[in-house]
This record gives sequence, structure tokens and C-alpha cells, in this order.
Amino acid sequence: MAHVILGFLMIAPMSLYELVKAFESSVSLFYSASTGSIKRALDILRADGRIEAAAEHPGARGKKTYRLTDAGRRAFHDWLTAAPDGPDLETAALSRLFFLGLLAPDERAPVIERILGRIDGELAVLTAVDAQLKHMPVADEHRELVPYQRATLDYGLTGLRTARDWFGELLERERSGRV
Repeated sequence: MAHVILGFLMIAPMSLYELVKAFESSVSLFYSASTGSIKRALDILRADGRIEAAAEHPGARGKKTYRLTDAGRRAFHDWLTAAPDGPDLETAALSRLFFLGLLAPDERAPVIERILGRIDGELAVLTAVDAQLKHMPVADEHRELVPYQRATLDYGLTGLRTARDWFGELLERERSGRV
């Protein structure tokens, strides 16, 4: 979440309220965050020196507008250009894709290539599982269960193949300047 917040602050300084609205109106399809979790992340980013309060407005609510520091800009750049990590490939890939336009044009294709590398790695794992399962005997008591477990695996394989095709096409468009 911290990197998504840094990305929004790369676009413009924002208050907590504006960040909550930015999450709700844009990345909520692949990244959900509560007001409390955004506030905690802001506190950590501020303590780490990655953001600062650009302005503190007087009043009962103590509204603050946050902006990036140089350390925050570097941290965001390092995260955006690194290989996508974490257990959720879709969130890791789409959060980078969402902010890809903040990078210099020559830095964008390598990010997409790293996303494709992660997709290929996960696809290889599921393909190997699929190959192993085709040769495994099924106990009589599991004959009704196994087809649905296999369907779940097939869903994962189909999703990864679709993501592979989509990001592959995006990479082609990026390299040709047609994004």
C-alpha cells in the first residue's frame, strides 16, 4: 500500500481524504484500502522520511496535505522498476501498470518484461502441477471432488495465459510507441 500512496503523491500532494478518494475512484478494482490502513501507512511513510506534511490546516480535524520527499521519490522509483513481488501477482502487476506513465519512456518496457517474467514463472509452476495431476490416480471417494479441483487449476492456468497474452501485447505496443 505504501508504494501506491507514494505513486499518488508523485502525481500531486494530497490529504488523507484525497488519498482515500483516489483509491476509491481508481485502484479499488485491484487494490482495496480502508481509511485507517491508509492513515497508518501515511504515518509510517512520514516516520521513514518518505513523505512530509506539505501543509497543516488548522481546525478540529488537523487536516494535513502530504507530499513526497526525495527519499520517497527514490523509494517509489525503486519499487516501480523492481520485479513484482508478493503473493498476489495481479495486484503487484496492476499497481505497477497503473503508475507506469510516471517513468521515463525507456524505463517502461523493462517493467513490463519483469511482469511477464513473473507471469511465466507462475505459469510454469501451475503447468507442472497440471502435468503431474494428469498421471495421478484418483481414489473412489474423491471422484466427485477432483473435477472441480482440476477446474480450479484450469481457471488459474487460463488466467495466467490471458495475462501473459495481454502483457505481451502491451509490451509490443510499448516498444513500437503505440500505447
